[in-house]
Amino acid sequence: MRFGLGVPTGTEGLMYPVPYADPEQAVRLAVEAERMGFDSVWGNDHVTTQQYVRAEFADAPRYYDPYSYLSYVAASTTTLRLATAITVFAFRNPVVLAKQVATLDQLSGGRFILGVGIGAYREESLAMDPDRELHRGTHADEYLQALELLFTERRASFAGRYVHFEDVESFPKPRQTPLPILSGGNAVGSRERAAKYGHGWIPAVLSPEEITAGLAEIRGMAASVGRTLPADFDVAPQFSVAPGKDTASALAAFETSQLANHMRSLSKTTLKGQQDDWVNRNLVGSPEQMLDQVRAYAAAGVTTMSALLFAANTVEQTLDMMADFSENVIQPYRREIGEIA
Repeated sequence: MRFGLGVPTGTEGLMYPVPYADPEQAVRLAVEAERMGFDSVWGNDHVTTQQYVRAEFADAPRYYDPYSYLSYVAASTTTLRLATAITVFAFRNPVVLAKQVATLDQLSGGRFILGVGIGAYREESLAMDPDRELHRGTHADEYLQALELLFTERRASFAGRYVHFEDVESFPKPRQTPLPILSGGNAVGSRERAAKYGHGWIPAVLSPEEITAGLAEIRGMAASVGRTLPADFDVAPQFSVAPGKDTASALAAFETSQLANHMRSLSKTTLKGQQDDWVNRNLVGSPEQMLDQVRAYAAAGVTTMSALLFAANTVEQTLDMMADFSENVIQPYRREIGEIA
């Protein structure tokens, strides 16, 4: 099991209040994550403020470009894996993205993980191009096929319904072969893309039982198209972390956080039908309770707890919770499985 921190590239107004982290604080969180023993950091991707966030906060949230941010973090760390959870297909031309990804992977010494998806807020895509008619699932399939060509072919061409380019030489290629691409999302389409093209899956807020069922479905989908999933297929769900002395105190703290507000805002879309049991779908409670949940997720097939978000409303609170989580969950778990003495 590996442990990843969700970093504030696009979290103000969503998972955290406005303001939350200035640029220096955002980088500090990543550097401290490496020092505390986290394996990776995961940045999300937003380009404009969502309508419900504008209604809640007087000031605009700061959304940092994840690729610029992760490049800066790469120069400030040595072992930390750098990931997106997720890069939204509609925000970038695939030829440009292939260049950004390969450059970051080369400069970081092969530490990049590309998490991709269709995005939670259609209004952001429309804000960028209000006249564009886009079937996001078809677009995503074409995009992944196109990236594979750009990452592997000397000269790449693609002609699809939404993605078009001809005779592109995109060099350098990523340092990793293959570069890990993880399909983000809970919907059937996300699982299908993981099965057909991916090296992993990034769902959110699923129980261990739901993870087991989803992974079995992905394996079946892969077999139906003649594909065997890679041996290192990364099952990397996102979770909220709400520490407390017990379940009741942890839930009480969680309910007062902006993170809980964000989860509720997705009740009709990304997290539809998943608002009934925060405890069994996240890490909530005492350190021993969280350890039990980590064990349960490991047994379900989870290999990475990606983009962990803490039920805190300031950077300092987040750092305190990260330190506590590292000392009382990550380190004991690693001793338990023999990774450290």
